[in-house]
Amino acid sequence: MIRSMTGYARSEAQGPWGRLAWELRSVNHRYLELQFRMPEEFRGLENELRTRAQARIGRGKVEASLRYQTEAGTSPVIEIDAERLEAVLSAAQTISKRADVPLNADALRLLAWPGVVRQQGMDFTPMIAAAQQLFDQALVDFSAARGREGERLLAYLEERAEALKALAARVRDRAPQVRSAWLDRLQAKLRELAVEIEPARLAQEAAISAQRLDVDEELSRLLSHLVELGEALRRDESVGRRLDFLMQELNREANTLSSKSQDAEMTRCAIEMKVIIEQMREQVQNIE
Repeated sequence: MIRSMTGYARSEAQGPWGRLAWELRSVNHRYLELQFRMPEEFRGLENELRTRAQARIGRGKVEASLRYQTEAGTSPVIEIDAERLEAVLSAAQTISKRADVPLNADALRLLAWPGVVRQQGMDFTPMIAAAQQLFDQALVDFSAARGREGERLLAYLEERAEALKALAARVRDRAPQVRSAWLDRLQAKLRELAVEIEPARLAQEAAISAQRLDVDEELSRLLSHLVELGEALRRDESVGRRLDFLMQELNREANTLSSKSQDAEMTRCAIEMKVIIEQMREQVQNIE
């Protein structure tokens, strides 16, 4: 089943360590481009998360953002090493007395002195595990969202493909009439000019004209491309590039039909084909 390259998903979780939230969003891109935005404490996860994303996503520019908010009381605790502080103050007083200079003890400078402050680090292990699990959940929702949009695109493209088949049938039905009308016009012109032409020569001219006006080959290729399009739309893989190629081939056949046309009705059909193919091509740009 086809999937759209555009999509969005959000998943969040609450725990004793705080709140985590992943947001995944994507837009069209020729290849797969993954961008991760997350707090520094979670940076070690990026390679693993990138591998997990690549297993589910074929194409698109995907931005994955992680937000982390701590709960009250979970911030790192700052502790003062009283013995170290006393040692620093004692050394400062000694220098003040011996140098006969006033003691200017700045509290903030004392806090910055190595060893005066001890900061208890937080254990990020449970948060990292939760972020991994939450990312997997976001990926599932993200893929589902792209799949739903893909279903809409599938219905749209299949509808347009049926319209192309109907136009091809009209052109095929019209072609013998166009050849017959061309021959009638030729014979009428010869009578008007009072020109006699040998039957063999007339048959030869008619055959040359029929070959020039024949569109069976273009119609057969166009219908063949539509069959291949239907098969590609049902594949469970990334088919966006293949579909883009098929749009180019369909457009080439429609252009050839238009250039060969010697009839207003066939010209209208060819132009309508090109309009429909362009509509399809625009939507194919969204497919993974």
